[in-house]
Formats: sequence, structure tokens, C-alpha cells
Amino acid sequence: MNIGFLLASVLTALVWAIHTFLGGPTVARPLLAANMDEVAKLTNYYCWHVVTLTLGACAAGFLYAALSPGGYDVAVLVTALILGFAGWGLLLIVWKRQPTSAMPQWLLFVIVAIPAIYGLWDAA
Repeated sequence: MNIGFLLASVLTALVWAIHTFLGGPTVARPLLAANMDEVAKLTNYYCWHVVTLTLGACAAGFLYAALSPGGYDVAVLVTALILGFAGWGLLLIVWKRQPTSAMPQWLLFVIVAIPAIYGLWDAA
């Protein structure tokens, strides 16, 4: 069993739970209540759920990699996604001059990436 991938799976599941149960009421509900173009609103709501599904798939991918000797390639892909999410989040903060406290998502992905990278190193 790869402990790095297992920890990354648990942390990704935690990020999924934060996104779903804390983010839903504070981000998704206000989005649906916003007075904005309906197509733009529903597209954003659709993307919210794409993120929910992607986080679940990443948690499952890390779990598979933790338990399966043949799961290294899956872990590489999922780690790349996690690093991409972290990088884009940080870049957006810098680009749009936002306080990091207002958009902490990048940090959650960095926290997941640390054991994921350790898992990649340990499995290599």
C-alpha cells in the first residue's frame, strides 16, 4: 500500500466534503440567487458540479493508486490535475489581485499535492 496516495485520497475526499457541504451554501446557493444572465448563471452552476465530480474522481484515483500496484499512471494523472488546480488558483489570485484569504482553494490543493508527490517518489 502506498501511504502517500492513501493520504492524498483522504485529503481529497476532505476537500470534496468542504466543497460540497461548506461551499454549496456559501457559493452555489448565492450564485443561483444572483441577478445575472441565466445562461452564465447555469453554466457556472454546471461547472460547480463538474468540480464536485472531479474531486470525487481524484479521491477515487488516489485510492486506487494506493491499493493497486498498477495504479501509478492514475496517480500521475491525478497529481497533475491537483497541481494544475493549485497553480491556476494561485495565478488567479495574483493576476486579479485578490487576497489569498478570499480564495483559499489553491492551498487545499497544495496540501493534497504534498503526500501525492511523496507517493509518486515512493512508488518510483
